[in-house]
Amino acid sequence: MMKLYYCDLLSAHKACAVARYLNAPVEFVYLDVIKGELRTPAMLALNPNAKVPTLVDAEQVVTEADAIICHLSDRMEAGLWPRDRAGQLEIIRWFSWNAMHFGRAGGSLYFERIIKPRFRIGPADPTAVEDALIEFRRFAAVLDAHLAGRKWILGDALSVADFSVALPLPYAKAASMPLDEFPQMRRWHDQLSEFAAWRDPFPVMSEATAAALAVR
Repeated sequence: MMKLYYCDLLSAHKACAVARYLNAPVEFVYLDVIKGELRTPAMLALNPNAKVPTLVDAEQVVTEADAIICHLSDRMEAGLWPRDRAGQLEIIRWFSWNAMHFGRAGGSLYFERIIKPRFRIGPADPTAVEDALIEFRRFAAVLDAHLAGRKWILGDALSVADFSVALPLPYAKAASMPLDEFPQMRRWHDQLSEFAAWRDPFPVMSEATAAALAVR
């Protein structure tokens, strides 16, 4: 039995979703950010970054959500992380693109419009929101064009790239991300949302996260 430490924040969404999608033998362990449970000595020993998700699989500790979803696919022999070098390089390319561009813009909107109210850390910064919207639209257009004629990011096959790149989109309505401006991206995310694991990834979640997911 693996243990997946998580909280109901953006970074953990894809790790929990993939674990549930694969029916992986995972014990989900919820950590309360407000209570400081990410910074206990036991957690810092597992992940000195004091971040979740963190996966413990026997003696192996896997940190960072993209690494975790690849590990889960391998562990379950699911094929979401392909075995061939070309497929792996393509997924790494999309992981990097997402981390530096699309996911960063979506994450900024999530932070400004969902996290700030939830944790009462001040109002949304209009300049940060405007900058994030510009970047979101810029890179959403790239993704939208790529998805034209493709069912999933790699073509016909669902992969960890889909779970990774789509990460901000379940919160699009709550964070006012202009998802509907991009029909191919909308269609692609609607397909992903057909999976119960993507719609409802967290065994335990706050009222704020439940509300954000409910309005999509």
